[in-house]
Amino acid sequence: MNGEEARRVLREINRKFVERYERIDGSDEFFIYTARRLRQSIRINTLKAEFEVALENLRRRFELEPVPWCREGFWVSGGRVSTTLEHALGVVFIQEAASMLPVVALEVEPGMKVLDVAAAPGGKSTQIAQYMGNRGCLVANEPRTKRLSVLAANLQRCGVLIARVTQMDGRRFAEFPERFDRVLLDAPCSNAGMVRKSYRYLQAWGRRRAKKLSKLQKQLILAAYRALKPGGVLVYSTCTLEPIENEEVVDHLLRCTDAEVEAVQLPLRSHPPFEEFEGRSYTSEVRKCLRIHPQDNDTEGFFVARLRKP
Repeated sequence: MNGEEARRVLREINRKFVERYERIDGSDEFFIYTARRLRQSIRINTLKAEFEVALENLRRRFELEPVPWCREGFWVSGGRVSTTLEHALGVVFIQEAASMLPVVALEVEPGMKVLDVAAAPGGKSTQIAQYMGNRGCLVANEPRTKRLSVLAANLQRCGVLIARVTQMDGRRFAEFPERFDRVLLDAPCSNAGMVRKSYRYLQAWGRRRAKKLSKLQKQLILAAYRALKPGGVLVYSTCTLEPIENEEVVDHLLRCTDAEVEAVQLPLRSHPPFEEFEGRSYTSEVRKCLRIHPQDNDTEGFFVARLRKP
């Protein structure tokens, strides 16, 4: 499929999406990869099994390609991991490779107090608990009732013992200032980066929703930052490439607080973040963020910002 064919396929489902992303990334490669099926990827859960043992067992049945930025992550071919005993027991977690980035950037340690503001379905929360070695405290919050059961089930399946599951609007964490060593805000977003997973995200995409979400994201990031201890780290991430949901949200935090952006040094390819888009100018500090387009590493589209409270 060439670039024009990919545009045609996507345009038939959502013409306005193609028109919008011609402005954000008008390359043939972007549309070719966006129209292409996403690769299956997993993370080995060391809370449930020794890494080398699990890896050896999986290699007997699947072809594995390491995810460069996550030691426990692998792209998988040769079968369906979802039908394996390892998946049922929580030894592996099916997780998109780019989705592993935020927790790697968070750099959690055992004994910390960590907040996951929007935790369902639990991939990042289970990854956090894994890196903490089940030592410390993890608050896994999810505001939506219908997603709580999925979050709780995944935490239990993966052997997470340190999580406290809460259900409340993430903006309320502003009422608990300076409580957490680390905060992850994988914000609700317009999901444009997930089109490769399912075209239903393409059907649901709309500019009006992105603008509405941008307002919510700005409120959430301010609340998350307030809940962070001095010296602590906040990671903000989305699975969209819309500047008003990414650079603009980070810029908003920097203008309202004393937050500092820290560069994320990982072995991957990325696109330069926008310092200006459609007449809006953002601080040059956003250059330190990670803007990952589908063609960069053959993943979902993703955005990651690492922020520290002085």
